[in-house]
Amino acid sequence: MNIPLPKVYRIRQNFQSSRIENVSEAVQTELPKINLDKVVKPGDTVAITVGSRGIANIATIIKTTIDYLKSLDAIPFIVPAMGSHGGGTAEGQAEVIAAYGITAEAMGVEIRSSMETVIVDTTSHGIPVHFDKHAYEADHVLICGRVKPHTRFVGDIESGLHKMMLIGLGKHAGAKIYHRAIEDLSFEEIIKAVAASILEKCSVVGGLAIVENAYDETALIEAVLPEQFYERETALLNIARESLPRLPFPKSDLLIVDRIGKNISGSGMDACVIGRKFNDHAATERDVVSVKRIMIRSLTEETHGNACGIGLAEFTNQRTVESVDWKITRINANTGSHPTAAMVPQAYETDRESIEAALQTIGLVPPETSRIVQIYDTLELSEVIVSEPYLEEINARDDLEIISGPFELPFDAQGNLTSVFEKSHH
Repeated sequence: MNIPLPKVYRIRQNFQSSRIENVSEAVQTELPKINLDKVVKPGDTVAITVGSRGIANIATIIKTTIDYLKSLDAIPFIVPAMGSHGGGTAEGQAEVIAAYGITAEAMGVEIRSSMETVIVDTTSHGIPVHFDKHAYEADHVLICGRVKPHTRFVGDIESGLHKMMLIGLGKHAGAKIYHRAIEDLSFEEIIKAVAASILEKCSVVGGLAIVENAYDETALIEAVLPEQFYERETALLNIARESLPRLPFPKSDLLIVDRIGKNISGSGMDACVIGRKFNDHAATERDVVSVKRIMIRSLTEETHGNACGIGLAEFTNQRTVESVDWKITRINANTGSHPTAAMVPQAYETDRESIEAALQTIGLVPPETSRIVQIYDTLELSEVIVSEPYLEEINARDDLEIISGPFELPFDAQGNLTSVFEKSHH
């Protein structure tokens, strides 16, 4: 006997956003601003970092950077810069960036992927500073990365150029130590100390910072001088915070997430978006969103079985659990000192059973009047499915429009839900 569920609407959210029309041109305009032509001599090698996140237009941004460096007669090469992703192996990390179109053939340069690091310094707290061996041996290092709020750490600096210098070029060895140190010291203290060492000892020639808008498009690209990393990244983080896509409503009983993965967020789904930044299973007074229960429907193909973040949900289905590569998921969760991120939610045979079980645990609200939001993933929030109890609020707001509805939640014959977007969407 199925329990009654509310009818739903498909709605569109209209976010305020700016975007760069010509990404390649923006990179060409920015790079000369940091005087690379004065510092980089003909024949010099330049290591360029590429991380594991799915950044919009990343292949274009990197290729344009390479072409600019080649125009100075430099010898650029690419270093996959990530802690434990790709299963913490050199081949795995090269595969991660290949999935974004960054291959030796496409970029016209070598990709030097290795897990080997050099210890270049020790901070005053006694933390060894690890740095990728290939990058360390280069004449210069150009740090390229996206600036955005981190899913777990809070501060003036969260995810961006600094994190790329520490975790990315620290590789698995460095990432493990820094994440452990965070249990004892503040993220800010570690970042400041390690970044100072790296800027002094590792020939960082500059940074290329990327900020995206709420539609996951490139909104801003800025070349940054090494001595301005801290100040510029702080300012860019504020811009990125304003630009984050959001759930349409601050409160819901059940959030259904079609897909999670490392290409969407470090924690599979962005904890800032779902209101689980400070506590895996409940919103705190510091979160702007409060979701009682979360149900996950699948992993992205690009995450290669890494289900880090699945532990932030309370419910899932059996097929998602079966698609997890537990080995790489555990390595990643433990490296990040976030073991609960790899814990297994309650898994049911079908989506419908999972949703019904979740709705038994939301308190006094009857399932048929529960506030349900279904999203594709935490990057793609322009169109979402929401239940009828939100109707009054939708009608009262000019940033939301109804595309269709009301209709029943679209379950197939097997009792599984249809995604907010069919595969062809992306």
